Amino acid sequence: LFSLPKGPARALAPAPGFRSVDIALGCSYVEEAVRGLPRAIGSSPSEHPATLVLRGVSVTDDGNLDDITEYKSPEENPDSSSPIVFEASAQSVSIPHADSLLHADCDGEEVNCEISLYSSQLADEGPCHTSWFMATLQLSGGISIALVLRSPHCSSQKEKVEHDATLHPKLRIPMRKKGTVLTTVEFQSSSHNTSVHTHLGSSVTLDCRFALAPSSSLSSLQWRRQHQGSGRSLFWYQVGSTGPTVQPKVHVDVKEVLGSGDASLRLQGVSVGDEGTYICLVSTTQHQAQHIIRLHVVEPPRVHIIPAVVSFERDMKTTLVCSIVGYYPLDVSVSWTQKTPEDDTETPLSNVHFSSHRQGQDGTYSITSYLSISSATAQAPATYSCHVSHVALAEPISVSAHLKAPEQTGLEGLVGGFIATVLFIVVLFIVLRR
Repeated sequence: LFSLPKGPARALAPAPGFRSVDIALGCSYVEEAVRGLPRAIGSSPSEHPATLVLRGVSVTDDGNLDDITEYKSPEENPDSSSPIVFEASAQSVSIPHADSLLHADCDGEEVNCEISLYSSQLADEGPCHTSWFMATLQLSGGISIALVLRSPHCSSQKEKVEHDATLHPKLRIPMRKKGTVLTTVEFQSSSHNTSVHTHLGSSVTLDCRFALAPSSSLSSLQWRRQHQGSGRSLFWYQVGSTGPTVQPKVHVDVKEVLGSGDASLRLQGVSVGDEGTYICLVSTTQHQAQHIIRLHVVEPPRVHIIPAVVSFERDMKTTLVCSIVGYYPLDVSVSWTQKTPEDDTETPLSNVHFSSHRQGQDGTYSITSYLSISSATAQAPATYSCHVSHVALAEPISVSAHLKAPEQTGLEGLVGGFIATVLFIVVLFIVLRR
């Protein structure tokens, strides 16, 4: 990741507290069939080294931008094996999450960048045409960005002659003298998180935003949900229509969509049935960009142990019951331990039995664990603990039952006192006789 203080295509002067920089990202150019055309049977996309240089990006000026490493364009003429350098002017469309892109290395985040040919349109029989590329950026922290890039096209015979000598050897489109491919950002969309966790009954917002160059216009917005092989449209809005088609519990503010490009979906009263993959699909008259957000519903278990206190008599057995209820998803881990005053460490126990999983009407699960103990093997006093781990818990839950030493009955006390008295008299008699 690099940044330049200057670039050939400059945006308007940034607002106070911001600075205009250029950001360079290491990418892969993925060669595949042009969008809309089938790929040959048995073929697979191939990757080629590439660099994406975003020109004129506005970032927060925190006073620490003076030591930014300058990116230098390659000086030699590229051949078909050289890395492809895309210069993308951000003059018309702002780049989202620019600060995160700029400081990704310092923040320990990885940026996965892929560029592919979206479509190609020939102007006529000459070598010049308009090529559209799709750049997808994925930060390890969850941010996803899609950029639609347009390469310049020839509008006169003179330009065709000039560009004929400077076509990129691999892409066969016009390039600069230093071998970089000039493009402009015409359309961007983004989401700040590709995975969201939420609890039952809560409300959650799935982020999706976009911006268009003046030459592009919004055609439609759609939200879809896919889960276990089935899909369903949740929201659909066609620009110029009387209004959106929307499912219950779903809200998308059309005014914000048309005004600021905020296409976020708000889901109210989340249930287990709302879990799945959500797709935000933004379409212009020429292009589409989508973002995939996975919604995970999690609910922590409630854990109880019965009985909480056990007092043993001779030749008795009892069963401790650990009840784990109301959790989602299904996977849960349950274990038992024993601890005595003589040994302060917790000893794992194996004589444990489980009921089958039960699912309630709200979709959550429950299970019961049983531990059998007997006076013949148990040592009192002791503490028996049931430990429960689940993805919705920051740390395991532990509940305990306490085993008390047997209490003496009244008859046992009298017999013990009589025996002690007799022993005392015998000892006293022997001492006096001596």
